[in-house]
Amino acid sequence: MGNFYTELVPTVDIENPRQDDVLALLQQGDDFALSLYPAESYYGLDVGALEHPDVSFYVARDNGIALGTVALVNRGNGTAEIKRMFVTDAARGLGVGRSLLSTVEAHAVAAGITVLQLETGLPQAAAIALYKRAGFQQVPRFGQYVDDPTSYCMEKSLA
Repeated sequence: MGNFYTELVPTVDIENPRQDDVLALLQQGDDFALSLYPAESYYGLDVGALEHPDVSFYVARDNGIALGTVALVNRGNGTAEIKRMFVTDAARGLGVGRSLLSTVEAHAVAAGITVLQLETGLPQAAAIALYKRAGFQQVPRFGQYVDDPTSYCMEKSLA
């Protein structure tokens, strides 16, 4: 990719999604997803949903620059869903996604969550590979994704 880094070690913290740079990043994520899927197959949470009390929203930054996002939706029953996972094109392959996932997983364990689930799509081979390396396994489509043939659902036990 022409990057001189092999890996970044970004800071990953819970942040407000309504910051200008974060809103721009969320828009990039929307644009990326909608370039791959029809609108009816896109399940991203909007900014209002990211502010819900059961949602923890994380931003990965390097030297103050927002490089990625992820949200953890706590279902209140020991399970949670990972949503809005996105890393900028320039930061892909540099460990930002891995940092986001490991932070979310640590916070989930601390919150008593025993199962993490996520939905991605078949065109996102790099994302699926990242999730597999992080210990997620494919599971049957669940929830709102059951009837969507583009959905690829995964799960990881934290217990």
